[in-house]
Amino acid sequence: MSAYKAKYSAKRLPTHLGPAAWAEILGKGSAPQPLDGDTTADVVVIGGGFAGLSAARRLRQLDGSLRVVLLEAGRLAEGAAGRNSGFMIDLPHELASDDYAGAGDDRALIALNRQAINFAGKTIEDYGISPDFFDRAGKVNGAASEAAHAHNLSYAQHLESLGEGSEMLDGPAMEALTGSKHYVSGLYTPGTVMLQPAGYVRGLGAGLMRDGVRICEDSAVTGFARAGGDWKVQTRCGSVTTPKVILANNGHLESFGVARGRLMQLFLFATMTPELGADALARLGGAPRWGITPSDPMGTTMRRIDTGQGGNRIVTRTCAVLKQDMRPRVGQLDRAARVMQRKFDQRFPQLAGMRMQYAWAGHLCLSLNSVAVTGEIDRGVYGACVQNGLGTARGTLTGICAAEVALGVSSDITAHFGAEAQPKRLPPPPFAEIGANVVLRWKEWKAKED
Repeated sequence: MSAYKAKYSAKRLPTHLGPAAWAEILGKGSAPQPLDGDTTADVVVIGGGFAGLSAARRLRQLDGSLRVVLLEAGRLAEGAAGRNSGFMIDLPHELASDDYAGAGDDRALIALNRQAINFAGKTIEDYGISPDFFDRAGKVNGAASEAAHAHNLSYAQHLESLGEGSEMLDGPAMEALTGSKHYVSGLYTPGTVMLQPAGYVRGLGAGLMRDGVRICEDSAVTGFARAGGDWKVQTRCGSVTTPKVILANNGHLESFGVARGRLMQLFLFATMTPELGADALARLGGAPRWGITPSDPMGTTMRRIDTGQGGNRIVTRTCAVLKQDMRPRVGQLDRAARVMQRKFDQRFPQLAGMRMQYAWAGHLCLSLNSVAVTGEIDRGVYGACVQNGLGTARGTLTGICAAEVALGVSSDITAHFGAEAQPKRLPPPPFAEIGANVVLRWKEWKAKED
């Protein structure tokens, strides 16, 4: 990816807009233990999301004697890992397509995604994480128009060609599931796991600490530099000297000067209702848990959760903006919140006007050719980055890949990511950002009902 360097310095540190609602509805986690002073480790993992935590777990699986230190800039589950919608999807989910069908070997991708799901499922068992945080419920592609229904029919045909089953739901079946008359159809697929992402991430972190991994929160890495044959990883309050560094910081890989000018920094927005009381639940109807992805990838994701996942609530997610400086503006969140309020009211007129308790932005990183950045970036430096909007499954896979490459282990995961090209170079700024946002707004308008 780049020539050997003596030093990597962080150009910027992660910032977040709005609360991490998934964590807030679970209450406060355990007190953080920031890095304080100087220490050594066999491997340092930078980033405590799905990729970083999965990398740490895979390292310990491969060699239980390894001293692993994981450095997280903020708190576990309060960054991007706790700001998604909690869909861990097994099937093709190409966000740049019209109906999620991929352009590559979808059978291979499905097999890899299911490895990620199995890895996470074993984590749930081994670390005693609540099964409510890992619900094998499947998901539905919701269609609110005939054009959207056509997307579902096309996707169903694609799945059938892959030997994958699905079930088409009509309007009444969608109303029975969601309590909403908004949808004309839905395509149910059984393999998706619905996470409580903050619950899963916190549980994984707690399990790793019991397993001997040192996790230091509130420990943003400001840079790392060569120290003889090792790397010295620096935070504001301490350092770790190590022969191996895994960068599991997704789009902030670019903050350290890696893949600069090749990564698209995207933000999606979401809202969450207050906990629904008995009267609201009676008016709403439907099942207590469900997840709806839009049949058009630029439409609106909806999800309902229950008490086992943090209360009876509905999550709405839509609107996207490209921000190459990784700093979404308050005005962008306010606009998205207005759009999501309208979408919520359209779907649930029986609850129209209900004010949302939470609104937030979540960071995604994509490449033009939908590839990740994994493998060895520099001598002793490994990537587990660029999840292309599929952070739960793809993040898990890139974390596993980085750990295996760092320890010289080969697998079908390392073979897949090792065969990928590097991310394509973006058009020069500001054209990339201006053009992309025009396209995103146009696609958003086209999918306004979905």
